[in-house]
Amino acid sequence: MQKNVYTVKQVNAYVKNMFAQDFMLNRIYVKGEVSNLKYHTSGHIYFSLKDESGTIACVMFAGQRIGLSFRMQEGGQVIVLGSVSVYERDGKYQLYAKEIVPDGDGLLYERFQALKKELEEMGMFAPEYKKEIPSFVKTVGVVTAPTGAAIRDIINITRRRNPYVQILLYPALVQGEGAAKSVVKGIRMLEQQNVDVMIVGRGGGSMEDLWAFNEEIVARAVFDCQVPIISAVGHETDTTIIDYVADLRAPTPSAAAELAVYEYQKFCEAVRAYGLRIQRSMMQKTHVQRLRLDKYQTKLSYLSPAGRLREYRQRVAEYEEQIPKLFEEKRGKIRERKETVEEKIRFLMKQHIKDRRQNLAIYLERMKGLSPLEKLNQGFSYVQNREKKTVRHVGDVQKNDEITVFVTDGKIKATVTDTRKEEYHGRTGRKGAGRGE
Repeated sequence: MQKNVYTVKQVNAYVKNMFAQDFMLNRIYVKGEVSNLKYHTSGHIYFSLKDESGTIACVMFAGQRIGLSFRMQEGGQVIVLGSVSVYERDGKYQLYAKEIVPDGDGLLYERFQALKKELEEMGMFAPEYKKEIPSFVKTVGVVTAPTGAAIRDIINITRRRNPYVQILLYPALVQGEGAAKSVVKGIRMLEQQNVDVMIVGRGGGSMEDLWAFNEEIVARAVFDCQVPIISAVGHETDTTIIDYVADLRAPTPSAAAELAVYEYQKFCEAVRAYGLRIQRSMMQKTHVQRLRLDKYQTKLSYLSPAGRLREYRQRVAEYEEQIPKLFEEKRGKIRERKETVEEKIRFLMKQHIKDRRQNLAIYLERMKGLSPLEKLNQGFSYVQNREKKTVRHVGDVQKNDEITVFVTDGKIKATVTDTRKEEYHGRTGRKGAGRGE
């Protein structure tokens, strides 16, 4: 018969799976005494829980430490919420812690978580409802015990930072029966005094000692207050409900005073520094403007109306002296110009007459060439019939008609004895006309 053989890894994985399937081990509360406590540099916390009968190894990883509101100590009694599982490499089981509260505060812690969840769902922790803390306050209201260390720290810090700030203290109960109502009354009374900012808190203590600041009526009073509130309850590791509702959370009452009150000395130094900057800036601007003014004065000296008026007067005087001379020069120039124009007109008229005479001679020559008398002088004559009409064609006369022949030195009377029509080819397209004999 063959036996099944498993590796160590397989066995550890199988056991781890069995732990994972157990519903109770996935979310379990375990209480005991803290031992072998070690805060690792990685942020993890390694410790053991023990009682009179045994010990269990525990680890809280750095990502879960946000749920730890106090610093654990060796020998302290705590309640751990977590899950039990196996670390496969060593084959050991251990408790993986998610939340840790001191033993005895378990029920209060559950009430704290329930109220926190309820108020968060109502929107009382929403950042849009947070009021801004004023930068410069004159009055600070404080709701805390009149004899505790918290008010002494607030007074000392305030006086050191700004001795001119007024502190209004409402001596409230911060622990025990009636503490929550006393804190609420203090918040409302200081709100009526129109303080600039309010500090609500107390010194450190157990969860039970700080419980008044976990009450719903206190949380609602903080939320409804119109004055900005700084919560300062306990030490840095202590967390209460009003820390989530307040406009600003301070880890300690001393830190709350530093957040509420501006440092007067630094403010004065800043004011002096600003004054020096303004003075330097003004001196620089004054210097620049003075240079510009000098430039304008220089420019004004030669562009001023009075200066320009004097200059114009000087010019007028010079012009008055030059007017006669200029007038004579102008008159001489006009005379010369007139004579020049007359000469030019005379020349143009002569030239025009010459041109016309030349044209006339040309026209006379042309007329001479066209004159009938000139033609007669060249041996030509012309004939008129009895009606004194020029004879141009053979058909203009008949046989035995009397005609007159004009020649250069007179006229000849004649009778037509015969006519004969002939063709002459000396002229283009025309028949020659008979000439009287």
